[in-house]
Amino acid sequence: MESKLTFNEAKKKHFQTLKQYVPVVAKVHGGNHPEFHEVRKLFEEITEKVKKAGSKTPELNEEFAKLREITDNYTVPGDVCESYEAVYHMLAEVDGAYHA
Repeated sequence: MESKLTFNEAKKKHFQTLKQYVPVVAKVHGGNHPEFHEVRKLFEEITEKVKKAGSKTPELNEEFAKLREITDNYTVPGDVCESYEAVYHMLAEVDGAYHA
């Protein structure tokens, strides 16, 4: 299913859940998946830029490019929980909406 959300819609739909899930997933899976600590750091940078931008769309190309690289284009590892999977799916949807 191809999503046609705008960045603001995707942000509104996912950021609150991501703010809850990302720290927990980092704590639970960070030992076996140290790359997730970088995912958390990048998500925090994105959140901060979005906050500072207010109603404008922030410049996030670099952060999303790094996320795609670190996560192998949001490929979910086989040994993780549904929350980890959900984080990657939500980040992919926000990324896609940003670049739409």
